[in-house]
Amino acid sequence: MEPKLNDRVVPLIVAVSLFMENMDSTVISTSLPAIARALGTNPLALKLAVTSYLLSLAICIPASGWTADRFGARNVFRAAIAVFILGSIGCAASHSLEEFVIARVVQGMGGAMMTPVGRLIMVRSVDKHLLLNAMALVTVPALIGPICGPPLGGFITTYASWHWIFLINVPIGLVGIVMASWFIPDIHVEHRHPFDFVGFALSGIGIAGLAFGLSVMGLEFLPTRVVAALIGIGAIATVAYVIHAKRTPAPILDLSLLKLPTYRASIVGGFLFRLGVGALPFLLPLLLQIGFDLTPFQSGLITFTSALGSMFMKAAVASVLRRFGYRNVLLYNALISSIFLAACATFVPGMPFWAMIAILLSGGFFRSLQFTSINTIAYAEIDPPRMSRATALTAAAQQLSLSTGVAAGALVVEITLRLKGSVAMAAADFPPAFLVISALAASAALIFMRLPADAGEELSGRRLAQREQQVELADQRS
Repeated sequence: MEPKLNDRVVPLIVAVSLFMENMDSTVISTSLPAIARALGTNPLALKLAVTSYLLSLAICIPASGWTADRFGARNVFRAAIAVFILGSIGCAASHSLEEFVIARVVQGMGGAMMTPVGRLIMVRSVDKHLLLNAMALVTVPALIGPICGPPLGGFITTYASWHWIFLINVPIGLVGIVMASWFIPDIHVEHRHPFDFVGFALSGIGIAGLAFGLSVMGLEFLPTRVVAALIGIGAIATVAYVIHAKRTPAPILDLSLLKLPTYRASIVGGFLFRLGVGALPFLLPLLLQIGFDLTPFQSGLITFTSALGSMFMKAAVASVLRRFGYRNVLLYNALISSIFLAACATFVPGMPFWAMIAILLSGGFFRSLQFTSINTIAYAEIDPPRMSRATALTAAAQQLSLSTGVAAGALVVEITLRLKGSVAMAAADFPPAFLVISALAASAALIFMRLPADAGEELSGRRLAQREQQVELADQRS
């Protein structure tokens, strides 16, 4: 069956919006000194802009599913882009730290709705047998954004003005709103549940406390007691939410979805895999800039090759899954991807750049296959009424896993420094971190190996291909 126009355009609209959100979460990291000078503050204080965005994102994500059901996914998606544009304009127009932080909070609110609602629109409007190709396109921004954000921010700040980091979102967002109005169908859910206010409060505190606390752990941004308190409060709120969800007919994050084998594998296995991958955009630039003495822009050009690898895989995902099946791909590709993560431990001063680029390019290729497989297998057994709750829970789990990955990488580097009795980082301090995060990513294979052999065959088209093969053989025999 030939894909309809909407099957091609809707994933593109969602992909562009997700790229905007993923990139903006990291693009200001190399521009903090310039922004701090303009606002009359210091770069350390400006870290509040990074963390406020993260907090806003974490708190608002759980409400995305209910909001999409209540007001319509297309309406919420357009409103989310508009809020993100408003926050971007506010960032560019800020004259003080307080104004900048408020604008970043607004951006985070828009971004929190764009990501899960965009995926919800896609799984509801794209034919199921075409979901693989659509998800492959949408996966690319998630890989490219965090990697190209820092070098792009540094380039814009160096050769133009830091204001353009945010203003560039305005025309992109406006085009996105127009395209969404034209091509995204107006799908509403007939049976809507009441909003779970208690669950929203508990999940927001839990996700924000854990995500924020784990993100700043080991970065010397906040006192250790404060970080411990954040993680502790987040953990207590999360446990309280789990108890609350069991007693609530329609919780804001539906944990009963984890009873489905394919969805459970996507969430739990995906969480473990992202622990390793989430640390890569944090560790690699530090290694290249501190250990190799490269500029942010130079290191960004090298790390960007990982994203190039992910784009090369896009066209091959569907055929690979159809040939080998979800279980085999998720199981063995988790191990292959982990090997390429571990290979980053071989990066030492004097190593040829072409060798590093080859490792990163190949690793990005296999990670893209893994991400697309994880993201699509989540919807193999989800019925339409629970799609919105599935996307909200998936987005929350991804946000937490990436934050935990950064924390894991930073913690291993810090432990390595303490064992050496040193405070200054060097290239030799990073190999243990790469080995640990690769082991965490590889542990996902223990989850994927429990999947049934025929998991996700309707999505991959493998069952249909096997039937066609059997019919062809029967015809040949007759």
